[in-house]
Amino acid sequence: MEYIKTFIDIFMHLDKHLSVIIQNYGLWTYAILFLIIFCETGLVVTPFLPGDSLLFAAGAFAGLGVLDVTLLCVLLSIAAILGDTVNYAAGHIVGPRVFSGEKSRFLNREHLVKTHAFYEKYGGKTIIIARFMPIIRTFAPFVAGIGSMNYSRFILFNITGGLLWIGVFIIGGYIFGNIPLVKKNFTLVIMVIIILSVMPGVIEYVRHRMREKS
Repeated sequence: MEYIKTFIDIFMHLDKHLSVIIQNYGLWTYAILFLIIFCETGLVVTPFLPGDSLLFAAGAFAGLGVLDVTLLCVLLSIAAILGDTVNYAAGHIVGPRVFSGEKSRFLNREHLVKTHAFYEKYGGKTIIIARFMPIIRTFAPFVAGIGSMNYSRFILFNITGGLLWIGVFIIGGYIFGNIPLVKKNFTLVIMVIIILSVMPGVIEYVRHRMREKS
């Protein structure tokens, strides 16, 4: 329970925790952010890491001049694209047997199946759409690899989605993160970002359940 409380605290007060990281680690902050974004997009076992909200918070600090906005955009775009590439490769190596094998303690089968259904519906553009949807973002490239999606096609969607995702939230934080009203209610803004990010997945889930009932 204590771990959950700590995680929620970090998630909801990213501005304060990121400020501490910047003060303590200086330039190493870029490496820490790179690692978090890479793991959130590249490792199927870490879909819980903050993505959208962390990018917005980092952009807000860049707006204060504490971090370099250009360096953030370049490094984190590389992290996001590289993460999806590694995830795709993992899915390609594991293959369809991941659906038929025994339940794994490290791999959430339910998330995998839902992402597979999402991928079946939207095809290759799922790689772009999923960038803005927590959890599905982590599983989409893995499912694409399992389905042996053409790599050149995948990398095109991967780069496009990665650049859009990083650009929208970093620049969004850079422009809006330090507006007095936003800054005063930063925790509320982070909550709104999280809700808006999760909403497409919730809507799709509700629609799916309604279709099943009908």
